[in-house]
Amino acid sequence: LGGAVVYAKHGGDICLAFVHDIFGHWTLSKGRIDPNEDVEQATVRKIKEETGLAVLLKGKIGENEYVASDPEAGKKRRRVVYFLGESKYEDIKLKQTGGLDDARWFRLQDAIELNLYDDILPIVTKAVQQLTKK
Repeated sequence: LGGAVVYAKHGGDICLAFVHDIFGHWTLSKGRIDPNEDVEQATVRKIKEETGLAVLLKGKIGENEYVASDPEAGKKRRRVVYFLGESKYEDIKLKQTGGLDDARWFRLQDAIELNLYDDILPIVTKAVQQLTKK
């Protein structure tokens, strides 16, 4: 899978885009990469499909693995390559899927209050560090 910490500048703030899943967590937009597809191109495509946001990737920020519960296939291990991605601050148009129910922008200072998965905390933290360094 390919995913990104998507950010935009808005009114003097840096905002991050998160998607909300049916399990009550805010998480990062991500999607499956086709076998012959470039990871970066696929990530840009999947984020556009899932959120409607056009993203310019600024570099890889990390990887993680997690176990997902698929209603049909059961538990599956997934590996995600994450990038830092810049977008315009515009309305997020969430593609309705079975697993996601919301998507929103959050200011950096508000993002720390979100219910995030433990495995994406280091990814988000690294992105925030890169975005706030002088």
